[in-house]
Order: sequence, then C-alpha cells, then structure tokens
Amino acid sequence: MTMTEYPILVVGIGPGHPDYVLPAAQRAIAKARVLVGGKRVLTDFAPLSGADLLIPVTGDLVSVLTSIREARCESSVTVLVSGDPGYYSLLDALRRTFPPASIRVIPGISSLQFAFARLALPWHDAKLLSFHGRQPEESALAYIPGTVLGMLTDYKQTSREIAAELLAHGWPETARMAICTRLSYEDETIETVTLREAAEGKRCGGVVLIVQDVKACQYKTENRDNAECTGWKRESAEDTAVDVNGLIAGMSHFARAAESRAERSGEHAARNR
Repeated sequence: MTMTEYPILVVGIGPGHPDYVLPAAQRAIAKARVLVGGKRVLTDFAPLSGADLLIPVTGDLVSVLTSIREARCESSVTVLVSGDPGYYSLLDALRRTFPPASIRVIPGISSLQFAFARLALPWHDAKLLSFHGRQPEESALAYIPGTVLGMLTDYKQTSREIAAELLAHGWPETARMAICTRLSYEDETIETVTLREAAEGKRCGGVVLIVQDVKACQYKTENRDNAECTGWKRESAEDTAVDVNGLIAGMSHFARAAESRAERSGEHAARNR
C-alpha cells in the first residue's frame, strides 16, 4: 500500500509586521494543521492558526526536514519564512529534499523590497547580496560606478564590517549607506551615513543595508535642476506628459468598454422579459 504524502505550503510572511502579510498567506496560516517556522515566527503566528503540531526551525536542519517528512504523511505542512520564500529561505532545502511538484509557494514582501520602498528608490538595477550566514563572491563586492547594493546582514557581518569590506574593494568613502532597522515595526529606524562613517561607527546587525555611490549619482543627474541623487535618471516633463496622456487614453478605453457591456446587458435583459 502506497503511503499518502501531503503537499508542503511555503508561506512568505513579509518583513515582520502583520499588516504586510498577504491575505492569501493569512488564509493559509489560519487553515494550517502543521506549522513550521522559527521560534519568534511561531510565537507570533501559531495563535492565528488551528495548528495541532508546531515544528520549530533550529540549527539542526536535518532534524527539521525529518519532522516535516513525518508530518506530511498525515497532513499538509505549512512552512513560514520571513520575507519572500524565493530569496535565501528554507525553500532551497525543501526543494533538495522533497519533489518540487509537492511544494506550493505563497510569495511575501521581502525586507529588501520593503527597504527600497521606504527610501522611494527603484530597485530594478540594484545588485542584491546576502551576508546572512554567507559571504558574497569577491567580484560582487567590487566597485563599479553607478552600482546600487541591497544587502541582508547577520550579527557577525554587520554594517561596520560590510562597510569596511566595500571600502577595501574600491568603494568611495563618500558612498551613502542606509542602515534599515526593524523594518515595518513601530520602532523602525533608517539612518543614512557615509561608508567611512559606517566603517568607524557602531555595529548594526540583522538589518538591511542599501548603498549608493553619491559621485555616480551626481554624474548621472548633472545639468538637471534640483535633481535628487537617487542613482537613476529623473523623468522629464515630456516623459510625464506622455504617461499621463497614455493613462487618460487607457481610462477612456475602459470607460467605453464598460458602457458597451452595460448596453449589451440591458438589451439582453430586455429580450428576456
């Protein structure tokens, strides 16, 4: 007799505050019978679920995966991970251990995404790195004018150590580092300093770091009146006008389509009276 193996649901719970947990994730947590997550995560979210079994994620990953394997013989298993499951989470280990077809993922808002949003910065060209329990390749740290870095940290590789590493790899002392702490919570703070100040300042760990090259920003925005040093080209008035006109045209199209559907619906109702 073949033993039934239930699916594994990996749920991203965002940067921390419940306001930033997606509704789909909230529903999945409420329905969970087996809940897997870090101790703090389970403390926060177990009361919101009807889970009969809690599996804490510890440093003994083999034991955690074994517990998940045993639990999924009786029920589906819901694994809670911080941020988005697709970026340095337990999802990697789960895919190496279980058939990917048995895993379903509900995305979440990553702390890096949240940090860029707080700074009102686009991040489509940013280089994303993790110092959380790992060391990025040397080539990833090398200074290239115009580069914007988004980085995860731990409590060994903090803002001070990382700033010193970037300076050693040719980054200018005047590059700006935003140290983003406790993102999404009421006591959230974002402090912006130069790399030199960060390398000589306090050690901030478990934070998100966003680094920009001020000189490169100034180069990109020269001859632009009042242009902010964001590292990206600011839209011109003509660009904005085109976007607005396109938006108006699109709204008109949808309005006409809605009117047409309403007319057809009225005609259909009249014929069926």
